[in-house]
Amino acid sequence: MSDNTAVVPFGRHTANGKSTRLNASYETRHIGITDTERATMLAALGYRSLEELCDAAVPTSLRLSERLELDPPLSEADLTAELRQIAACNESRIPMVGLGYARSHTPAVIRRNVLENPAWYTAYTPYQPEISQGRLEALLVFQTMIEDLTGLPIANASLLDEPTAAAEAMALARRVSKCSSEVFLVDADTHPQTLAVLQTRAEPIGIRIRTLRFAEADGSAPTDEAGRVIAAGDYFGALLSYPGSSGLVAELAQTTAELKKHDAVVAVCTDLLALTMLNEPGRWGADIAVGSAQRFGVPLGFGGPHAAFMAVRKGLERAIPGRLVGVSTDSAGQPAYRLALQTREQHIRREKATSNICTSQVLLAIVSAFYAAFHGPEGLRQIAEHTHAQARALAAGLRAAGAVLEHERFFDTITLRVPNAQTVIDAISRHGIDVRVLDENRFSVSADETTTATVVEALVTAASLAMGVDPLHGTPMPAIAALPDSLLRTTDYLTHPSFNQYHSETAMMRWLRRLSDLDLALDRSMIPLGSCTMKLNAATAMEPISWPGFADIHPFAPSESTEGYTELIARLEGWLADITGYHRVCVQPNAGSQGEFAGLLAIRGYHRATGGAERNVCLIPSSAHGTNAASAAMAGMRVVVVPCRDDGGVDLTVLRSKVDEHADQLAAIMLTYPSTFGVYEDTIGEVCAMVHEAGGQVYVDGANLNALVGLAAPGDFGADVSHLNLHKTFCIPHGGGGPGVGPIGVQAHLVPYLPSHPFLTAESATDGRPTISGAPYGSAGILPIPYAYIRMMGAQGLLHATQNAVLSANYIAARLKDCYPILYTGNRGLVAHECILDLREITRRTGVTVDDVAKRLIDYGLHAPTMSFPVAGTLMVEPTESEDFAEIDRFCQAMISIHAEIEIIADGQWELEDSPLRRAPHTAAALLSEQWPHPYPRTVAAYPRAGMQRSKYWAPVGRIDGAYGDRNLVCSCPPLAAFT
Repeated sequence: MSDNTAVVPFGRHTANGKSTRLNASYETRHIGITDTERATMLAALGYRSLEELCDAAVPTSLRLSERLELDPPLSEADLTAELRQIAACNESRIPMVGLGYARSHTPAVIRRNVLENPAWYTAYTPYQPEISQGRLEALLVFQTMIEDLTGLPIANASLLDEPTAAAEAMALARRVSKCSSEVFLVDADTHPQTLAVLQTRAEPIGIRIRTLRFAEADGSAPTDEAGRVIAAGDYFGALLSYPGSSGLVAELAQTTAELKKHDAVVAVCTDLLALTMLNEPGRWGADIAVGSAQRFGVPLGFGGPHAAFMAVRKGLERAIPGRLVGVSTDSAGQPAYRLALQTREQHIRREKATSNICTSQVLLAIVSAFYAAFHGPEGLRQIAEHTHAQARALAAGLRAAGAVLEHERFFDTITLRVPNAQTVIDAISRHGIDVRVLDENRFSVSADETTTATVVEALVTAASLAMGVDPLHGTPMPAIAALPDSLLRTTDYLTHPSFNQYHSETAMMRWLRRLSDLDLALDRSMIPLGSCTMKLNAATAMEPISWPGFADIHPFAPSESTEGYTELIARLEGWLADITGYHRVCVQPNAGSQGEFAGLLAIRGYHRATGGAERNVCLIPSSAHGTNAASAAMAGMRVVVVPCRDDGGVDLTVLRSKVDEHADQLAAIMLTYPSTFGVYEDTIGEVCAMVHEAGGQVYVDGANLNALVGLAAPGDFGADVSHLNLHKTFCIPHGGGGPGVGPIGVQAHLVPYLPSHPFLTAESATDGRPTISGAPYGSAGILPIPYAYIRMMGAQGLLHATQNAVLSANYIAARLKDCYPILYTGNRGLVAHECILDLREITRRTGVTVDDVAKRLIDYGLHAPTMSFPVAGTLMVEPTESEDFAEIDRFCQAMISIHAEIEIIADGQWELEDSPLRRAPHTAAALLSEQWPHPYPRTVAAYPRAGMQRSKYWAPVGRIDGAYGDRNLVCSCPPLAAFT
């Protein structure tokens, strides 16, 4: 077997063996290990080449029969040029379509220092709160903003988009309602994409949606659109729209009171900017408020990513889905931020969970929070008044031209009735303005922060001429009141200092820098989280998402103006299909959890269409990620757990008995491959065949696809469907806990059951197909990132990335196995791209826990591996291919050093409770105290390894008391006095 470097050199060499990387390809920029280092690591494992290592680790039966073929890789410069050409094919028009999406100005200080700053976008979910205080504070600002504007006391730290947030509200309402009805009432004046997602989420779990007109209600019992009264007790909850999709702002206090009189849980879809002017939902009795924070400074991005929000009344804080940031105290008794309560419900409740939400939209939530802080309450009110004034001017001008306003009360959107509406719409379109087409006689127009008087005049002029009326240039028109006093807000909002002291760019810039300095992200350190794949998010791939040709495109813009996105998405879906061995890929799901749900719905749709409606059992290994079980329950399936063997593999004997027991009801099995335990199981083909023989389908969770690309493909070794985490394997950044993209790949027989969308063309849409996300292509705005990664790496580069990830994981396992036993291994004692360090014997012998090791790593300037997943009392380590040898060695040396400290405890020289492990992390304040009563010196606490003084990361807080925070929940920004 020839050495890999003899076939494809990774870089040029100097006399001392160091790679000069002159004229390096992107592959050599992405993969951190040099040729010389690679040879050293391979020698330590006893292998001569990457091919030899992977031949030993990966079962021969799974290997690709033919080498992966993709387009030749591009250089970074050529990739940038190609993406500019693609972006130029998207026409930047003036989007006045509305439907929950509005253009806004992203302040440059926020765009440059947050959206384009690796200190923010490379951070991981703040499960280690001591090194996440900056992003946690920003999320608490977001929560406080939502609470203030909605008038409800508890808000979560963002959801995926407005339609899925509405669906989460529906599930929450069903869970807490005292009514046994299966009916959920939905305002007919709700955005069509929200209605579609609600229908998708409701049907599998037995909820029936009834749409009706709440608008103009007088407080009497609700009626359907035919005027029939819906009896009390015949509904468990309702979703109102405020403002409605048509723009109407209805007075909903009496309607809400009537609904709640009959124990209905009342949710409302609302608009944050409108709430600076309108009475807040909490004031008039709503239990839940949801919506999108997109118009607070987040680019349109052809539909995403955008942060949704949810706020709830008091008493629902322990039922709210998603993440919740709260305030606790650290070891010194000082306030400190952390994730609180059931922030990962799907892992605790599993198949009983009402939500599979695992990720959120943290980066975008933070952008919107900083936008609100930069403008402050007065600035936001001015933006709202400007937007409202432009809508009023549009209404007045179009009415003067002969259009009929469908409603007189509106904030930013008006609906108009004109004969032959398409003629008027076409005339407006010729001025580069897009509006919403409703039917042959109606259209609507939405104003936003960017709407100017010039735009208003151009639109009114075009419409007037199309209706045969001379434009009334400069002629005063009767004013339209639009919002009566009874609808206007009278309460204050955003009163916390965070919203009132960062209005200059200097102040904002310094606040953003202070917060980012509190955190440990990939720009400072390796993040060796198993199953999370924290690899490089290259600047070349990140840059295009801010270009206007990608950032400023409305998701419902005319197809002829989005040809660039169409081309990019088609190419990306095709490459992903080639890489995974599937027939088709759909990028609509905007998170891995949503990809799981979409994949299971495809399986469900296939069975129902082929006479297998009774098939509803989903087999799931006990080691699986909790979202698997939660997604299966949401898809209307019954979860049957399959235990794992002591070596981590699925117990085939038990699996066979489960398959036989449920043969007539078997819908699917959900597997992760390589397994959740980080090994290549050689029985995956046998498992697939066993399930297929019984008539079931095989779902392979793509969380660990990072260990397969170029080596094996799930579509080739027997899987029917997979979701792919583009925010893992394909380099979309984690952004502190989102954004993500979770597309699904399917075999040909499942293609008819892929997600669709009500705004896709008739040729693309199919009746009865599910709608998973609010936008047709999900979070399309970040798809240039995986496009760039694949385009620059090429097939050979992607293979090398996988091989080097496997090498790095096995090297770490070999270096650390004498200190921490490796829990599971596969062929020839090898792991895949991650390894599990078993600390259970250490804990039994010394009392030192995985928490102690994780917190002590902070003193070494390192992020902890994944704690206690998939096995309690263990650490799962994934180095990725992006890390260089020096960083991998730094992590190994830190873990070996910590093991030596553990042995000092075991020898009785340190008491556990007064050891550097239990007292970690050590803050500068603690080390500067006058008294130091501990048995180890301050230098051991601060600088556990030599050479740290020049680049020391200091944790801003000591170890945080999680239990205290759950007992004393504070979910909004505390007053500054709390920190004095």
